[in-house]
Amino acid sequence: MLSPTRTYARRLSLSGLLLASLLSFLLAACGNSAGTGNTPGPASNPTPAAKPNVTAPTDLKTPGTLLVGSDTTYTPMEFVDTKTNTYVGFDIDLIKAMGQRMGLKVVIQKTSFDTIFDDLRNKRFDVVISSVTINDKRKQSFDFVPYFNAGESLLVPKGNPKHLTTVADLCGLNVGVQTGTVEKDDLDAGTKDCQKAGKPAIKQTVLQSQTDVVQLLSNGRVDATYQDSPVTDYYNKINPGQFEVGGSVVNAAPYGITVRKDDSSMLTAMQKSFDAVKSDGTYNNLFKTWGFSDQQKVSYIKSQNAVA
Repeated sequence: MLSPTRTYARRLSLSGLLLASLLSFLLAACGNSAGTGNTPGPASNPTPAAKPNVTAPTDLKTPGTLLVGSDTTYTPMEFVDTKTNTYVGFDIDLIKAMGQRMGLKVVIQKTSFDTIFDDLRNKRFDVVISSVTINDKRKQSFDFVPYFNAGESLLVPKGNPKHLTTVADLCGLNVGVQTGTVEKDDLDAGTKDCQKAGKPAIKQTVLQSQTDVVQLLSNGRVDATYQDSPVTDYYNKINPGQFEVGGSVVNAAPYGITVRKDDSSMLTAMQKSFDAVKSDGTYNNLFKTWGFSDQQKVSYIKSQNAVA
């Protein structure tokens, strides 16, 4: 996205049609496009209809419907296809396929990443899929079904004129980041390290939308942005000659479908439906569809949180 918040660690091949619609939205919303390269992956490949083979959870907000919270500003994982005004992305395709295995209609409820966990806790929706990195802090309050491996990385101007490779290089510089994310936490920690070393703090511009964060870099208002590696790779891919990755991917960790703590019915259904889309090939096909690597798949092991 570059005009139409994320997680501890974080990656394509969208169709030209999606790119055209995406960039026109960018131009309209931001005035200055961040690039004109070919977008990797399709706008969305509808998941072939599958017969239900997993028992649905017993505590859905609305019977027959899986209500899913997502911050749909995180291309290519979850975002708005401006041509069709529908939610698309790897996460969206995955949760829809899982819903089919349970015989449920899937409804995506757009929400902000800085409120998404409170909204789930308050039962605004049944589950969350939104590139949520699994970490110890979040595991205290929620259960997870891991489905994707990611990391964190810097996006910088082409040529990396300031030679930025790590958070330690950002002292005194302007950096864009999305609110509520683990990258924001990392930049806060980095600022403390800078100051302990007698260097100036990292100057953060914190925005609600990842699209708007990257637009800061496109407009030259920041020296770098910090986000999950799939997002870094996506923007670098669709903007050839404008951006590049600064340094290497760090802090690798899994994304997880997020379930309220001790909601065993929901967790069991999520785990079993995820196992179902893995065993029938749907999961593998999504990686091909969206151009992700095999290294970004979770191993075929049940979550330690799952209920047998």
